[in-house]
Amino acid sequence: MVKNDGRAIAQNKKARHDYFIEETYEAGIVLQGTEIKSIRKGQVNLKDSFATIRNGEVYLNNMHISPYEQGNRYNHEPTRARKLLLHRKQIDKLIGESKQAGYSLVPLKVYIKNGFAKILIGLGKGKKKYDKREDLKQKQAKRDMDRAIKDRG
Repeated sequence: MVKNDGRAIAQNKKARHDYFIEETYEAGIVLQGTEIKSIRKGQVNLKDSFATIRNGEVYLNNMHISPYEQGNRYNHEPTRARKLLLHRKQIDKLIGESKQAGYSLVPLKVYIKNGFAKILIGLGKGKKKYDKREDLKQKQAKRDMDRAIKDRG
């Protein structure tokens, strides 16, 4: 068994563009059937996925895990809701913070740690359009400065 400690298999690149991420939590994912085999092959997509809290438990919705080719009848539904494994104190904290206006639970990346599939969940506050433009300006300015320093040396 190969251990990939923290190597990102899938990332949600739009998340940091659309949200101010204030806190992150590492959570396990309850998988079934051949889902882990598809995750190890990198057939995961976090685009448009989100986390919700129902009955005191955290669920990940719309995360697409492609069906495994050799899975035959043991295959899974690609976008089913998957339960996330967090400590009770973390869930209680998330319940309190996500009830505030503008906060949501955003999946940031999926990775394998010690043989288990993990997901990094961020507590994010939505950005306005002018915030996104300001971030792009800062990113471009930093890129220009780095290029100027590189050209000097």
